[in-house]
Amino acid sequence: MRSELGAGAVCLNSETRGSGEPVVLLHGLFGSASNLLSLGRSLEAHYQVVRMDLRNHGKSPHCDYMDIPSMAKDVAVTMDELGIASASVLGHSLGGKVAMELAATQADRVSKLIVADIAPVSYGRGHDAIITALLAMDLRALRNREQADQLLQDAVPELGIRQFLLKNLMRDGDHWAWRMNLPVIADCYDLLRAAPDTGVYKAPALFIRGELSRYIKDENRVGIQRQFPDSRLETIAGTGHWLHVERPAEFNALVAGFLASGND
Repeated sequence: MRSELGAGAVCLNSETRGSGEPVVLLHGLFGSASNLLSLGRSLEAHYQVVRMDLRNHGKSPHCDYMDIPSMAKDVAVTMDELGIASASVLGHSLGGKVAMELAATQADRVSKLIVADIAPVSYGRGHDAIITALLAMDLRALRNREQADQLLQDAVPELGIRQFLLKNLMRDGDHWAWRMNLPVIADCYDLLRAAPDTGVYKAPALFIRGELSRYIKDENRVGIQRQFPDSRLETIAGTGHWLHVERPAEFNALVAGFLASGND
């Protein structure tokens, strides 16, 4: 039966593969469930892996509002629809905030928590240039993806990030459109930068950061430990914010080892 906390929430698009104890995977801002496909494939031999598109992302419903609490409720409602009472939940970046929110507010739904390169803090406006460039793109005049890539080069010089963003482009009849709900993401960006709920989550938690990333700083350790007392922090050397893409073998091994711990 759907939780009362799910009022106003939406059921997310999801893909389930494998069998065993459930593991929910949540992507980051501007992403989709496919971003964590490699991790999902590495786990599905031993777990029921559920990859979800967050609201206003991928194939999930478009809503006129989004914040961290509403997105966590979406995950809980989707788990209800799938018959999952409790799961290990992993989130990267924005998905990590959503995972922390769910753990902090509905701890019984999260058996283990894995947070990839994000801390339980508010962040600055680090995506303004990207949002402005995406909103400025005239999709009806756009000829192809190559032209879209050229239009983004000044605002987004990193090829890998441009390629990631342009995965959201899709054909809509005779013109291009964004798969994500870009206007609402832009309007609600300040809400997405906010810290998750401050409730204490006492079950096991793993935080993984990239050595070259600035998202989890050393000074965040105290706050993480206070809110997640049974947590540990691992650092993957030589990698940045996209640690699951840059070092998939190391990242996947850390996740698998943590999920298996305590199950002997």
